[in-house]
Amino acid sequence: MFPKIIRMKVYLGIGSNIGDRECNLNEAQTMIKKHVGSVIKSSSIYETEPWGFHSKDLFLNIVLEVDTDLKPSGLLGRLLMIEAGMGRLRESKGYTSRIIDIDILFYGKRKFEKKTLIIPHPRLHERRFVLVPLCEIAPELVHPVLGKTIKALLKECTNKNKVKKYKDSSFLM
Repeated sequence: MFPKIIRMKVYLGIGSNIGDRECNLNEAQTMIKKHVGSVIKSSSIYETEPWGFHSKDLFLNIVLEVDTDLKPSGLLGRLLMIEAGMGRLRESKGYTSRIIDIDILFYGKRKFEKKTLIIPHPRLHERRFVLVPLCEIAPELVHPVLGKTIKALLKECTNKNKVKKYKDSSFLM
């Protein structure tokens, strides 16, 4: 008897502020479909100010809802592989400009904490660049640690960085 494969709904935040930002988002989504799972929903693309560091280069950000059978550590491994394949260099500590950044925001309703990975993402409630696109596709999603909906977390968010819609979602699911 084969073990049952468990499918999980995960939310991924993706950002880029180097090179052809929109192309980078499209390439990341294509690679996610190939190596992670089916994309169920995609937010619109938002142009956002950098968070946690200064740069003249604005980010483009999206959030995806993805159906996967990967476990959290396997999911992280695939996302790091995608980032590296796209040219992401992780040379410094702290926040910097980057060609691509893919964060695991939620893994179903589960909590996961290891040295290299914490789910839900520990700072998502502080980041408008994540909350705005996430609220677009999952406003009633409840944060399993904070016990609040994404819509409520966005309303309470004290971060004032600009987040403006850049383009409606043009991705094919």
